[in-house]
Amino acid sequence: MKHKVKTQIAATFIGLMLIALLAIGMINVFFLENYYISQKTEVLKTAYSELEDFDVYGENISDSLSVTSSENNLSWIVTNSTNSEAKYCGQEREKKQLISSLFGYQTGLEHNNSSDIIEENELYIIQKSRDKFAGMDYVELWGTLENGNSCLIRSPLESIRESVDISNQFLIPVGIVIALCSAFVILFLTNRLTKPICELTEISQRMAALDFNAKYNCRGNKNEIDLLGENFNSMSEQLETTITELKRANLELERDIADKIKIDEMRKEFLNNVSHELKTPIALIQGYAEGLKDNINEDDPESREFYCDVIIDEAGKMNRMVKQLLNLNQLESGQDSVMVEHFDITALVRGVVEKLNILIQQKEANVEIEGEKSLYVWADEFKIEEVVTNFFTNALNHLEGEKRIQIRISRQGKQARVSVFNTGTPIPEEDIDNIWKKFYKVDKARTREYGGSGIGLSIVKAIMESHHQAYGVKNYNNGVEFWFELNCE
Repeated sequence: MKHKVKTQIAATFIGLMLIALLAIGMINVFFLENYYISQKTEVLKTAYSELEDFDVYGENISDSLSVTSSENNLSWIVTNSTNSEAKYCGQEREKKQLISSLFGYQTGLEHNNSSDIIEENELYIIQKSRDKFAGMDYVELWGTLENGNSCLIRSPLESIRESVDISNQFLIPVGIVIALCSAFVILFLTNRLTKPICELTEISQRMAALDFNAKYNCRGNKNEIDLLGENFNSMSEQLETTITELKRANLELERDIADKIKIDEMRKEFLNNVSHELKTPIALIQGYAEGLKDNINEDDPESREFYCDVIIDEAGKMNRMVKQLLNLNQLESGQDSVMVEHFDITALVRGVVEKLNILIQQKEANVEIEGEKSLYVWADEFKIEEVVTNFFTNALNHLEGEKRIQIRISRQGKQARVSVFNTGTPIPEEDIDNIWKKFYKVDKARTREYGGSGIGLSIVKAIMESHHQAYGVKNYNNGVEFWFELNCE
């Protein structure tokens, strides 16, 4: 910081103090003497009034006049107008000077060019003069009293001038000491005063950098600075809360944007996949239908029947795929709610196997069901049947080698686990995480051969996630196992 508040305050107070000391010195030099003369003028007038009652022929001076003369360093002389009998107060050596000066003023022999008249009236003159014989300056009053006597009262100026010199000589070292002590005191006080201000400055800088952990510690003075610190703490908390809410809203907005982008990408991918899947059956249906229309095989009933079978088969595949897509869309959008029931999962598995018995015979598969003879679970029976059907048909379509399918039903604590194993080629590791995606096919040629659309496992995923249950796949050297779990208690 180029100009600290502490430095500015200290410099201001020290400067004011030095100016005050300098002003005192200048006033002593240029104005103290004039002030002293004005005060002495009043003293001379007071002494003049007291001399009105003074009896020249009396032997003693009144107490009040004596005190006034002593306290104000006055010398005076009073002379009788008839015989010039004199009465004086002062040192003996001053008597002749006083008489001579009074006589000179009265007769005009004493020249007043060296005198500065301060005040004048019919009875007296107050002036500032210099006594050439004594070599000193005086403030003096001379004139005639109302009783007819003459008087001269004066006070030397040398004492005040000496006092001014002594005062200035004293003020210089004392002023330096006072200035140094005051500087230390002012620096201490300004440091104590500006410390909380510096702390608030640091807190404001940290707040500007979005660091709201800094708090002002109130010192218990309950002054404006403590109040400002409490307001800083309150503002810091409110800013932290506001910025936290803004960040949370920003994260939610980013999440919404990411979801929108993801949905758009999924929509594009979905359209591309649907277009790709429908392209072949539509082309076959169109080609064979055009052949029938053009009577290409009108003389060959078997070929015509083959054309019709292809059209029916491809239309059936399209119909199944559309139904699967509609079913998957309902599951993923949450429109198809889960109806939880209590049913025997073993009986359900056996029912699916019996229903697909004709496919088992066509594939010449050896199906084994092991495990619990009866195991009740909590789930949507219709949807779980679809899961078992997908797993089982998937096993039949990928059956190789020993052509063995093994279904295990077991209880593991509070969970029932159903697994479907088939002998065949294991799934490549790089495809394991992708098989649950829509339209994903590990072996596209083989999938096309049995009419698969790549949607079955996506439906399984949607059903199991709607039940909040685990599912998965595991590779073996001689085959693949798909499994899922359900609550049995």
